[in-house]
Amino acid sequence: MGASRVEERVMSAMGISNEAPVAFESCEALPFGGVMLLLPFLLECGLMSYINHYRRRLTGYYSFNNLVIIIAFIYLCRIKSFERIKHYSPGEFGKLVGYDRIPEVKTLRGMVREITSQKCAGQWAAALSQSWIEEENPQLYYIDGHVQIYHGYLANLGKKHVSRQRLCLPGVMEFWVNASDGSPYFYVTADVNEKMNEILGDEIIPQLLKLHPVTDERRRLMEEDPDEPVFTLVFDREAYSPEFFFRLWNKYRIAVITYRKNVKDTWDESLFEDYAVSTTFGSETMKLHEQEFYPLKNGNNLLREVRRLCREGHQTSIVTTNRKLLLDVIASCMFARWSQEIFFRYMRQEYALDKIIQYSVDELDNDIRVVNVEYNNISYRIKKEREKLSRRKAKLYEPEQENPLQEDDEKENKKWMKNRLEVMEEVQQMEQQIENLINQRKNIPYKIPISQMPESIRYNQLNRESKMIQNIIKMICYRAETAFANLLSPHYKRAKHEIRALIKSIIHTPINMEVDRENGELNITLFPLSNQRSNEAVSKICETINDTNTLYPSTNLRLIFKIATISFSPSQDS
Repeated sequence: MGASRVEERVMSAMGISNEAPVAFESCEALPFGGVMLLLPFLLECGLMSYINHYRRRLTGYYSFNNLVIIIAFIYLCRIKSFERIKHYSPGEFGKLVGYDRIPEVKTLRGMVREITSQKCAGQWAAALSQSWIEEENPQLYYIDGHVQIYHGYLANLGKKHVSRQRLCLPGVMEFWVNASDGSPYFYVTADVNEKMNEILGDEIIPQLLKLHPVTDERRRLMEEDPDEPVFTLVFDREAYSPEFFFRLWNKYRIAVITYRKNVKDTWDESLFEDYAVSTTFGSETMKLHEQEFYPLKNGNNLLREVRRLCREGHQTSIVTTNRKLLLDVIASCMFARWSQEIFFRYMRQEYALDKIIQYSVDELDNDIRVVNVEYNNISYRIKKEREKLSRRKAKLYEPEQENPLQEDDEKENKKWMKNRLEVMEEVQQMEQQIENLINQRKNIPYKIPISQMPESIRYNQLNRESKMIQNIIKMICYRAETAFANLLSPHYKRAKHEIRALIKSIIHTPINMEVDRENGELNITLFPLSNQRSNEAVSKICETINDTNTLYPSTNLRLIFKIATISFSPSQDS
C-alpha cells in the first residue's frame, strides 16, 4: 500500500541492489511535518553516531539510517508503539524521510532484530554519554531508580516496590544518571534486585570515573584544596549509609548529597534564617540552618547537616560530605532532584519509556546470588505471626485494666480467669511457634545462586539490547527537544509551562516541501501557528537552523526552513 518506487523494491527483494537511495519529492500539507525542525537537533545530539559502532545493512530496501530516523520521528510525534503506525498514512510519513512510504510494522520489527543482533548498543550508549559529559562537564550527577513494570508471562522477574502505584510488582529496575536540568547521561539495569548502594559501587561510579573529564585546572584545584571533590552525587534516602559515604570520599574523593534517614530530634526554630534558594520551579525563600554531627559510633568523621523548616513546622534534613558548597547551594542541589522525577514522568507520558519492543527472554548468570525465596517466605510468616501475637497481647491487657477481680462476685471472677488463661495459652503457643520459625530460618541460607532456585520460579531477564536501543533514541529525542526548547524560551515569559506544549504543536503542524536540486536545497515551509508570537519565535529558530547548513543524512540536500507567514533567505555571511 502506498508504494510507488516499485522497481527499486523488486530489485532489493531479489538481492540485485542494496538499500534504495533517499529521494525527496516536492509535496504539500504533509502531516507531522514540523518534526523536520528537530532533525538538526537530533543530529547534533548524536543520532547518526550509531554508524561508528554498527555495520551497514547488507540487503533490504531500507537502511539502518532510515531506521533510526524513522524511530526518532515516531517518538517525537508521540506515536507510542510501532503498532500504532498502522493508523497513520504510511505514504505521507514516508515523504518526511525521502521514501515512498515507511516500512510496515512487521518490516520495522525485523530491522530492529537485525540491528540488535550486532549487540553494540552498550558501545553506542557509552560513546554518547562520554560526548555529552565532556561537552557539559557537570560537577553534579543526579541518580534515581525507575521500575519498568512487566505485565507479561515469559519472564520470571523479581518484585520491586513501585512508589507511583504503592505496590510490589514484577519489573526491571533501571538506575538513571541525569544532569541537574533532567537531561539523561546513561542508565544501568540491575540484574535482579540489587540495591542502589550496590549499583553505585559496582556499576555507576566506575563508569563515571571513566567518563568524567578532569581538566588540568580541576586537578590543580584538587591538589591545592583537600576538600575539593572530583564530583558530587545527589540521590534520595534509599542509598543512605554513612559508611558508604565516607568510603566514597576516602577512596575516590567523591562527595554525596542526600536526605538523612531516621531523624528523631528537632532543632530550635529560632536558629533558622531566610535564604533565597534556586529550585526547578524558580527562586524560593526557605528557612535553613546547618550543623555538623558524627553519624558513626566511635567514629571521627563529620557530616554536614542542613535542615529546612517548613511552614507546618516539619524539618527536612539533608546531609552531605561536600565541604565546599554554601548552605543555600546544598538545599538548591537537593531539591533540584525533582527535575529527575519530572523527567521520568514526562518520558512515561510522552515517550512511553516503559514500552518494550521485543519480548524475548535471556538467561542470567547462574552464579549471581539472590535472596532465597524460602527465606523470604518464612520471614513473611514470622512477620504475620508477630502481628497476631501483638493483637493477642493487647486482648490480654484490656481485661486487666477494665475488669479487675471482684471479691464479692465469684462467678465473674472465674469467668474472667478462664478467659485470661485461654488468651495467655494462645500467647504462649504463638511465641513458641515464632521461636520455631526463627530456628527453622537459621538453617536456610539468606542468599543462594540462581542455579539453586526452583526451575518454575528461577529468575531470568528480558532482552536488554532492543530496550537499550529504544532508550538511547528516546534520550536523544529528549535532549533534542530540550535544545529546541532552550532556543524558544527567551520568547516566552512562562517558558517552563508553555514550551513543551508549543513544541508538540509545532511537531504536529503540516509543512510544504520543495526540492531544489540545482542549489542542493530542501526547502521546508511550516504552516502558520495559532498566534503571531509563536510564528515570530519559530521564524527566529528557522534562521538559526539555516545558518548551521545542516544536510539531510545520506543526501547532499541542505535543509532550509521558513514559516509561511514570514519568508526570508539565508544570511549572506552563511
